[in-house]
Amino acid sequence: MEQRHDINFRSLIEEAEYARTKAYAPYSNFKVGAALLTKRGRIFHGCNIENSSFGATICAERTAVFKAISEGERDFLALAVVADTEGVCSPCGICRQVLSDFFTKDVQICLANLKGDYEIFSISELLPLSFSLDTN
Repeated sequence: MEQRHDINFRSLIEEAEYARTKAYAPYSNFKVGAALLTKRGRIFHGCNIENSSFGATICAERTAVFKAISEGERDFLALAVVADTEGVCSPCGICRQVLSDFFTKDVQICLANLKGDYEIFSISELLPLSFSLDTN
């Protein structure tokens, strides 16, 4: 995917790594962090928060998006997601749908791991043929 904005993804990944330190994952011990960059330059952090009723668990990506939306932000540039994985950390299906609802096709999604690997995607690449308001 062609980069359309001057985004420092290494810095955004560092923000996601910071968010990961706040994760609450006593059941899986799989900690994930996310950092969401708005067009106004604000960064919203998110981490996964587990619950013994697994359906009540929330992923890092959704935490960051919901924090931003609850603060009135609607225009996003990029999201970084990071975990201690072999390859890059990929969002679950629920997160992909939430991102599809709130991200336009130009939002860049940076999937990363703690080893420094990362790849950039659009939401249409992560969730083709999605059901959303932005159907382009």
